Amino acid sequence: MMPAMRLDPAIGLLLVAAVALLFASASVHKLRDLRRFDEIFTAYGVLPALTRWRLSRAIPVLELAVAAGLMFDGSRPYATLAGIGLLLLYAGAIGMNLMRGRRDLACGCGGPDDRRPIAPWMVGRNLLIAMALAFALAPWTVRPLNFTDAVTIVFGLLTLALIYLCADQMMNYLQRAAQLRGSR
Repeated sequence: MMPAMRLDPAIGLLLVAAVALLFASASVHKLRDLRRFDEIFTAYGVLPALTRWRLSRAIPVLELAVAAGLMFDGSRPYATLAGIGLLLLYAGAIGMNLMRGRRDLACGCGGPDDRRPIAPWMVGRNLLIAMALAFALAPWTVRPLNFTDAVTIVFGLLTLALIYLCADQMMNYLQRAAQLRGSR
């Protein structure tokens, strides 16, 4: 019988801190202009009007709750499941609209000022983040954290944030370049 996988706490904290940063950032972007986020959310056309309005108000709060919940041992499993659920819902809503041929919708990823249209890579991105977050559900090794762990977490978080931002910008650039080639 194979022993159960155990996650090192430094790696686990790095993982949840990175996803918490992503959710907190997404929430703040949406909260900056709830009216615009409601317009973006409504344009997806996946829910009845009354439900849409309530949910578009609740999503940024839920994202903030997931971000905070990931940072505490007691709430981490619930926040992890909620975060995975949100990421899967986002991937599903984007995928559904892509299948409908509605590629002109703003993704809502970068806040109210971001008019970036949805794309297939966004579905993959959300699924990848959801799978990575699922690792936080594995049992964690119990050991005290030390200074090296703190350095690993801080610099790992900075590195993951930079990789995410660079990959996001690169995919956005490639998407715009493909659209320009297609318009010729």
